[in-house]
This record gives sequence, C-alpha cells and structure tokens, in this order.
Amino acid sequence: MSGQSLTDRITAAQHSVTGSAVSKTVCKATTHEVMGPKKKHLDYLIQCTNEMNVNIPQLADSLFERTTNSSWVVVFKSLITTHHLMVYGNERFIQYLASRNTLFNLSNFLDKSGLQGYDMSTFIRRYSRYLNEKAVSYRQVAFDFTKVKRGADGVMRTMSTEKLLKTVPIIQNQMDALLDFNVNSNELTNGVINAAFMLLFKDAIRLFAAYNEGIINLLEKYFDMKKNQCKEGLDIYKKFLTRMTRISEFLKVAEQVGIDRGDIPDLSQAPSSLLDALEQHLASLEGKKIKDSTAASRATTLSNAVSSLASTGLSLTKVDEREKQAALEEEQARLKALKEQRLKELAKKPHTSLTTAASPVSTAAGSIMTTPAIDIFSTPSSSNSTSKLPNDLLDLQPTFHPSVHPIAAAPPVGSTWGGFTPSPVAQPQPSAGLNVDFESVFGNKSSNVVLDSGGFDELGGLLKPTVASQNQSLPVAKVPPNKLVSDDLDSSLANLVGNLGIGNGTTKNDVNWTQPGEKKLTGGSNWQPKIAPTTAWSAPTLFTPVSHTRHHL
Repeated sequence: MSGQSLTDRITAAQHSVTGSAVSKTVCKATTHEVMGPKKKHLDYLIQCTNEMNVNIPQLADSLFERTTNSSWVVVFKSLITTHHLMVYGNERFIQYLASRNTLFNLSNFLDKSGLQGYDMSTFIRRYSRYLNEKAVSYRQVAFDFTKVKRGADGVMRTMSTEKLLKTVPIIQNQMDALLDFNVNSNELTNGVINAAFMLLFKDAIRLFAAYNEGIINLLEKYFDMKKNQCKEGLDIYKKFLTRMTRISEFLKVAEQVGIDRGDIPDLSQAPSSLLDALEQHLASLEGKKIKDSTAASRATTLSNAVSSLASTGLSLTKVDEREKQAALEEEQARLKALKEQRLKELAKKPHTSLTTAASPVSTAAGSIMTTPAIDIFSTPSSSNSTSKLPNDLLDLQPTFHPSVHPIAAAPPVGSTWGGFTPSPVAQPQPSAGLNVDFESVFGNKSSNVVLDSGGFDELGGLLKPTVASQNQSLPVAKVPPNKLVSDDLDSSLANLVGNLGIGNGTTKNDVNWTQPGEKKLTGGSNWQPKIAPTTAWSAPTLFTPVSHTRHHL
C-alpha cells in the first residue's frame, strides 16, 4: 500500500471546499501511505497550536476522528501526530487533552485486512495506552515530566517529601506504559512504527531523567522520614531498580535499529549496599533487631549511590542537550538553504536599468544616476508654440493669458495631429469633413492656428458675444474676420457648434448668454411660432435674432 489513496484525496478536497486548512492538513498527515507523517504537515500543525485564533478542540477532534478509521496506517499515524503535538506543540494542546474525560479508546482495535494489520494493531493498542497515560499524568501534576526543569534546582530535586511521594508513582505509571510498548528490533519494519519508536525513545530519556532526579531527592530525605514515609520510599526505590533494568533493554533496541551511540545515555546503577542500608533503617524504625551500622557507613553508602545516580542524570542531560543542538543546527541549515535559493532566484531575474524618458532615475552598478527627463505634462513655451506642432494629446494643456494678443496670421495647417495637410477639394461641402482647432476653441495658446478654409465656408462679420468681468473691463480690440476669440469660453463653444455644422449646415450665431430664462428657437424667415390651443400664455421674446451675411463659395 503506497501513495495517497483516493479516499485521502477526496477527504482533503472536502476540507478544502469547507475552508478548514487545519482539518485538511490533519488528513494529509494521516494518509494511507506506509510512512511516517511528513515534516511539513507536522510543522504546520505545531504552528497552529501556537496561534491563538486556532480552535484547539477542533484540531484534537480531527485527530480523534482519524483514529476511527479501519486502516492501521491511518490510526497509527494519527497517534504519532498527536504524540508529536503533545511533545513539540504549544502546551494548550496537552492541556486540552488532559481536560477530556476520554481520549483514545483503541483497546480493542484490530485491522483484519492483512497479516501486517494484525501485527501493527498490537502496537497501536499499546501506543494509545501510553498517550492516554501521558495526558492523565499531566492532569494529576499540571506539568509534563518530559519538559520540567532539571538539575540541582530542578522541579524534582526541590520537591517536598509529601509531594515527592505522590509524584514519583505517577512517573512510574507513565514509564510503565512507555516500556509496555515492548518492541523488538526485528519488528521495526516500516516507517510508521519507526516514527512512533523515535518519539517513544526521546520521551523515555527525558522521562527517566525526571524519574532519576526524583529518586535522588528521595534518597537524600530517606533517613529523615517517618516510618510510613520510609516504607513508601523503599517500595519506590525497589520499583526504580526494576525499571532501570527495563529501560536498559529499551535502549539496547534503540542501538540495534541504528540510533547513534552518542544519543544513548549511560545508565549507572546504585550499589547494592544502598538497598541493604535502606532496609535496615526501616527495620530499626519498626523496632526489629538489626546488625549494628554506624551513621558514617550509612552516609558513605548514600553518598556513593547519589553520585552514581547523579552521573546517570548528567548523561541523560548531555543526550538531551545534544538533541537540542542537532535540532538547532538543522534549523540553521534549512534557513541557509532557503536563503541561497532566494539569492539564486534573484540572480536569475534580468536587471533592467530604467533610463527611458519617463524614468529619469536609473540604477547602474549600485549607484543612482540622474538623467534629464522630458516632462510629458509640461506646456510648450511660447517661443516654440508657433514653430512646433503638438503631437500628443497630453500637449493640450491650458496656458492662461490675461488678455488677447493680436498676432500675425500663420500659414494654414491642415491638422494638429501630426501635421498632415489634406489635398485641396474641388467642390467643398460644409458637412464634408471636420477640422477643429481645440487650442483656439478652448483658448489654450496665445498663438492662433487658422482652420483650413478648404473644408468650411468663409465666416465674415460674425457677432461674438462676450461677458465682461465685474472687477475689470477688457480692452476692446478689433478681431480679424478669420480669427476666433480665444479668451471667452462661451463664445468659443458657440463657434465650435457652428463650425461643426449642426442643424443642416446652419450656423447659430444669435446666442445671448447674459439673460437667463426661456428662449425661442428661430427657423428662418418663414418661421411661425406654434401656439398651444389650450392656453393663452406665450413666452415673451427675450432677444431679437441678429441677421448676418453668409458668403457662399
């Protein structure tokens, strides 16, 4: 069974549609592929546990839902993902698991799909029991034994006698559940169970380190305890010796499957004389007859035992520190690889130097070079306005002049868009074509460009209405017959309408903009106003049409 199954793809697609990225990642981490969960999926889920806007119960429920699958691969990978988040994820995750009444109910799980399913089902039941015990331990002591501070001022070394006697049995129960996984090197045959074994191996080292420090604290306080406390302490120490033997066998399996010898701690057992000294002290408290032993001999025996256990704890600490250093180096190598990849991507991109007219600043050889640029939004100067024709729409920018300056007539130009002069027409018609000078119409330039007379009738004696300003009076100047007044926008617009030949070629010049109100339209010499028969009211005449003469070619 290799590769993602169709069911995996469909399930991931369903979560993609619903927009649940967390559930989708859980499905991808627990596919039917016979391999451990991918690191990228585990890293994403770890990051999710650190985000405050992520629903931790929903994440846990997604993992629990995957454990209901009938395939041993999906269930095993769900347990591995849960264990990984309990160890490396935010503490909120294990806190939620500890608050639940029930976790994994896989004591009767059995995959009957094949022989490998039968074999792996056994380890799934053991593994789920350990994860349940790990969550229960957190519920009882409110901290994770694998993450507590260690050393002379650690949590287990500074714990009081009463609390110590209650805490060490909890560690023993969790250690028993871990060692009950009981796997041999020849049974680690696939990537799924190997991933679970690696997590258990790391938990075993850290858990035993806390266990070892608890025993050291217990031995240091043993000879000062009461009789009942000494009895409990002696029982704890005897169980500790048994578990030390089992943990040694577990570490041998780890060495056989290829784990580096430097990552496996050296366990130093306490001398057997310590157990005799502890039993004699308890017997003396119970009033039994024992052989005489001086306090100096007991102190020597205790000191030797504490020294051996302390060396074991030191070895465990070194292994843990080495693991942290390896993880740090791995992260630095990953960041370095990402940096090199980014630099290669930047090197592949072409370096374009912006030296066009629109971009006056260009970068070359790490320096900034400023080059003169052409301002496409600037207005041509008055000295060049009569010699250079505009060739861009953006050149039609207004230049404001206080008054009309009479200038000499310029040669006729056929078009302001590129200087094209049309060929003469034999019989021009008023509506045959349009050639409008927008600059003269809108009063943009002081220099006047004359319309081509070949396409329009010659206008003479045209009445140009103007509006006088209230603050200043414009000087009266005679306008040549073929020139347009460029300072009056209203009259210029009226002239534009006339030049465009609206209304069957008839030019309207009788426009008076000084008096508001309703105005009549004129239709010629035979025009008669239409009077509505239902009303006797008629609008007063606001102005008299001004007659003018048109010259026809």
